[in-house]
Amino acid sequence: MIDSILGWLTTDRHLEWISAILGFLYIFCSIKEHLLTWFFGILTSALYVYVFFVNKFYADMSLQVYYVVISFYGWYMWMRKVDDKNPAVQVRLANKKEWVGISISSLILYFVIWYVLKYHTDSPVPVVDAFTTACSIVATWMMTRKILEQWIFWVVIDFVSMVIYLYKGMVPTSLLMGTYTVLAVVGFVTWKKQMKPTKIASNA
Repeated sequence: MIDSILGWLTTDRHLEWISAILGFLYIFCSIKEHLLTWFFGILTSALYVYVFFVNKFYADMSLQVYYVVISFYGWYMWMRKVDDKNPAVQVRLANKKEWVGISISSLILYFVIWYVLKYHTDSPVPVVDAFTTACSIVATWMMTRKILEQWIFWVVIDFVSMVIYLYKGMVPTSLLMGTYTVLAVVGFVTWKKQMKPTKIASNA
């Protein structure tokens, strides 16, 4: 009985469905700014390392390894508190210096990843894969700092990913990306409502 259950759970397609469900829990918790965001992020990413490897999305596979590592960092950042009631990291807008770093980092990451995928792998979609991977790396860092604009990044990333995964026949993951796209909009609206007026004014 146990062997049968384990056999069912470890098939490629079923692992993809499990990863998608965990991924939904991840995004739901992130909207709520709950620490479980990073717990589900670690589980989801660990499973997707294998799922993406099997489907030859090498950049996305490497991205999941990055997600696992940065999830521990995000967990630490969100746990920090100024006092018993106020977390050290609060929702805010990115400042000008951060935008410069975000822009430069995104461009450098894109061209490096594109080059590797184009000339050193058999990735079927190197341009799109490099784009979503580069932006995801930056957006995840933004999430660890609770920067509001990270949700805008995710709307674009998730929509593009949804189309590509559907093209590749990865239906569960495509459905997850579609759900992510909608929830990213919800996340933006929710975080913006929670942001203190002083945070908006100080970054204007």
